[in-house]
Amino acid sequence: MIAPAHDESVHTLWGLTPIQLHARFWKSRGIQVIPSGSPGIKIDKHAELYLLVNRSHLVVMPLPKLLELMCWLNPDLLMIRLADRRTLDYRELVDARPDGQFLQFRRVYESGKSQRHARVGLTSNPELALDWASMTDDQSPWAELRKIVPEDLSAAVRAKGYVYNSDSDIECARFVQDLAQTWKHPFSTIARVEKLGRESWADKDALVTDPSAITGPIWIGAGRFIPEGKSAVGPAVLWDDPKQRPETDEVEWKDIEAVQTRPERRIDQAATYTSSVFKRLFDIVFALIALALTLPLYPFIILAIWIEDRSPIFFAHKRESINGKEFGCLKFRTMYRNAEAMKAELQSQNKADGPQFFMEKDPRITKVGSVLRKLQLDELPQFLNVLTGHMSVVGPRPSPFSENQYCPGWREARLSVRPGVTGLWQIRRTRSDGADFQEWIRYDIEYVEKATFVLDVYIIWRTVVMIFAALAR
Repeated sequence: MIAPAHDESVHTLWGLTPIQLHARFWKSRGIQVIPSGSPGIKIDKHAELYLLVNRSHLVVMPLPKLLELMCWLNPDLLMIRLADRRTLDYRELVDARPDGQFLQFRRVYESGKSQRHARVGLTSNPELALDWASMTDDQSPWAELRKIVPEDLSAAVRAKGYVYNSDSDIECARFVQDLAQTWKHPFSTIARVEKLGRESWADKDALVTDPSAITGPIWIGAGRFIPEGKSAVGPAVLWDDPKQRPETDEVEWKDIEAVQTRPERRIDQAATYTSSVFKRLFDIVFALIALALTLPLYPFIILAIWIEDRSPIFFAHKRESINGKEFGCLKFRTMYRNAEAMKAELQSQNKADGPQFFMEKDPRITKVGSVLRKLQLDELPQFLNVLTGHMSVVGPRPSPFSENQYCPGWREARLSVRPGVTGLWQIRRTRSDGADFQEWIRYDIEYVEKATFVLDVYIIWRTVVMIFAALAR
């Protein structure tokens, strides 16, 4: 077990032990680490998720697919069987004379299994996290957890990542060195670090080091430096000088987003634009111009639909607008009148990965409808929805209540703005098998985070380009 940070026999970096660095790494991702057997830990309800780990484990794993499962299944507990990516268990040692003169590199293979595993859990339930913290290794905590969480509220998955033993100094050193390659921006939760060159980071109390002498990533602790005339190649870690070890700082959960490195603005800043009078006036003016330019097409479209499948000409599907308010989303009808009955029979051929339905050659679509969809003319009546305030020219894809229940976090973000006639998803989707719903979520949230007038103009321009490209084919 790592001793407290004030013990000079313990290696720290930026005033933090490896265990504390592990917690800060996950905190930068909005996740609080909850070790078993830590009943005194404070469960912070500002955390988005809680990572349940055994007391002696430090873990690093990719999040995107796991978060997708959390969104899709919304379980109380996602249990992850984590397999270490390292197929061979060895460490590199450097032999040197007492004066520091280099002698040789030495690779030492460790006995035991060639690959280790660990169980970890993800939950959004703070009460469940508190239960986990109170469990000890003697209680078989994972078995106890399965008793607490009903089977229909839990899910299990296998993943590959990295597992380290915090009881081993060598393992802790390896963890921090590997973390230097994985964690590109530690200043998001460690305020005292400063960028050094392209990939390296140094404590603000580190001595002067020439960035040109470093081929990163290298993490430099307080009181340490690369001597003049010397060069260093990462990944590497220079621990704090024990005599200059800094006090550990703390970052409040509410402040983490303000120091993130992503270039997009915070959602509340983007909301200033999406809820502005300027955007609403732009929507009204653009909708009026669009309706005026396309109105001559209406008689021909109406006649074509009538000839092929009679009435109704328009189709109004219930969708949700800002704050979940329902409205009838207008379109020219592009499917046969018995489309809903046909959908049930065709469900096995659905290629969409979420609540949507998509087929390459959907037999429900009329001949006229396929042309209207190709040129996106079926959505022209939605400019009437824009005028009534239910929609915006640019925004997330409008969707019904049933689809919005699949991912609570995504739902709250996308329903904070009006849906759009066009948007990022429409101009960027790939229609790749098994990726359509994930792309929908990604681009909707990206728009909510990035929304600006310039982005709106770009999306409109790309939509027009796509329409003319479709005409040319």
